[in-house]
Amino acid sequence: MPTLGIDLGGTFARAAVVDGKGEILASAKVAVQDRKPQGVVETIAQAAEEAVKQSGVKVDGCGVGAAGQIHKDTGVISVAPNLGWRDVPLAAMLTKRLGFDVKVVNDLSAAAWGELHAGAGRGAHDILVVFVGSGVGSAIIADGRLVQGGGGVAGELGHIKVVPGGRLCGCGEHGCLEAYAGGHNLIAQTKELLASGGSPVLEQLTNGDPYTITPVTLETAAEAGDAKAREIHARAAQFLAVAVANYVTVLNPSRLVLGGGVLTHCPGIKRLVLDGVQQWASRVSREGLLIADAELGDDSGIIGAALLVK
Repeated sequence: MPTLGIDLGGTFARAAVVDGKGEILASAKVAVQDRKPQGVVETIAQAAEEAVKQSGVKVDGCGVGAAGQIHKDTGVISVAPNLGWRDVPLAAMLTKRLGFDVKVVNDLSAAAWGELHAGAGRGAHDILVVFVGSGVGSAIIADGRLVQGGGGVAGELGHIKVVPGGRLCGCGEHGCLEAYAGGHNLIAQTKELLASGGSPVLEQLTNGDPYTITPVTLETAAEAGDAKAREIHARAAQFLAVAVANYVTVLNPSRLVLGGGVLTHCPGIKRLVLDGVQQWASRVSREGLLIADAELGDDSGIIGAALLVK
């Protein structure tokens, strides 16, 4: 029987009815306007009910992928920076509202499961998935199983410390990789550079308007020869490259799947990450390693969340 997959972001809740092969039968998207837990539950329910209505089939469970740190046994979201949540029992709330069991996992865990069964990970059993978008996320599949750790937060590449005591991260700690290389933080650092008046290239690219800045703006300025933009860009890329290379060395995956808006739209950063893996991952761990782009795009998490129910 098909299941529901939910992709919960800070702006939208997307729901899809997914069959056992990972095919989306119907989907719906509803804007998140009330970010309080009960308001988000109602938004998810609205999207879920619309997707089920469009599909014309019954579902027997629901999986939710959400950005944040989630306890694997309880479905409690310990920290969700995009929503400003701490210790929210989302699985229990949704189970009560929808009337059937709901499983809540980290959004990258859901994306990895989707890529494993229906995307770039097909045929592999040991996969490392790294997405660099608004944040930095990763998930580990070992011997065909999702690695969650004792508390459900294994694989949090974005929250390893690269500068102890450094920039404040959305998780509330300092010096995380995400604070330097996540899309939101690349934008924040670029805005700081623009405000300092130390980048005439950025001034020209943006006409002085900080609201036009994206990670692509930073890469464009760096490649145009702006020294300070190049410093931010190179630091982010190097931190990412070393982190991913070390993960490859430690985990020895057979496949590394890369995705997310920053890696998709900033080829310079992606190239440096790929070069770093070849340069810094151990020779033995690189042997037989296949590096692939994520195939499912925005649907990876919603498909994976639905398939995880099974």
